[in-house]
Amino acid sequence: MKALVFLVAANVIAATYSLAQGVRCVVGMVKGSALFSRPLAWVIFSGDQMMAYLTVSAVAAAAQSAAFAKLGQPDLQWMKICNMYGEFCNQVGEGIASATLVSASMVVLSCISAFSLFRLYGGDRDEDGARW
Repeated sequence: MKALVFLVAANVIAATYSLAQGVRCVVGMVKGSALFSRPLAWVIFSGDQMMAYLTVSAVAAAAQSAAFAKLGQPDLQWMKICNMYGEFCNQVGEGIASATLVSASMVVLSCISAFSLFRLYGGDRDEDGARW
């Protein structure tokens, strides 16, 4: 069940990144500054993308591992272990469900980050040169 260790490690990394972003946002609000820097926007976007991919891959690996634990793999002679450890398997399922919500939240956050980044690159302007 090394996939579960990977899931926990990935969630710790994502939580640490989110905490750092939260501190950055609070400091920005206290100082009264907003994000208008393209390089900083790219760093935030890249970090959000990495966290989204990390959490999605960790959930996928843990879900596959949980499926093997629940269903077994007769071709490889892997037995079903959820028959022996039912409570553990229930807790793993709850953890994977929670991690799935976290992963979906990271994907949504990544989309918001992409929107914030690409709006810095202009867009529609009318004949006066003003933004739409």
